[in-house]
Amino acid sequence: MHLTMLKAKLHRARVTHSELEYEGSCAIDGKLLDLAGIREYEQIQIYNVTNGERFTTYAIRAEDGSGIVSVNGAAAHKASPKDIVIICAFVALSQQELASYKPTLVYLDEHNNVIRTANTIPVQAA
Repeated sequence: MHLTMLKAKLHRARVTHSELEYEGSCAIDGKLLDLAGIREYEQIQIYNVTNGERFTTYAIRAEDGSGIVSVNGAAAHKASPKDIVIICAFVALSQQELASYKPTLVYLDEHNNVIRTANTIPVQAA
């Protein structure tokens, strides 16, 4: 049996561009992709904190260090510049792989600079 687990998350990224006429995908600063372990052309889920939209696309590489998060093609209808989004990638793992597995969590500021990284999410208190 395999379980689908969170592989990586870019938390509270800011959309910098929304390009309706660009070939569909989401361009993400290459350094952020590398840090999170998200590969170019990998399927990603985007959760728009600003407007509640949730959609699937794939990652493409933007210029390293640019801070770009550009939602392109049809998905441009679901996110606008300055929107806050959470970008996630998932992986299927076997029971054996789960024993030592930890996701890569990257937390960003309003300029898409890295605030911190982690591999656990604190327990939510009542």
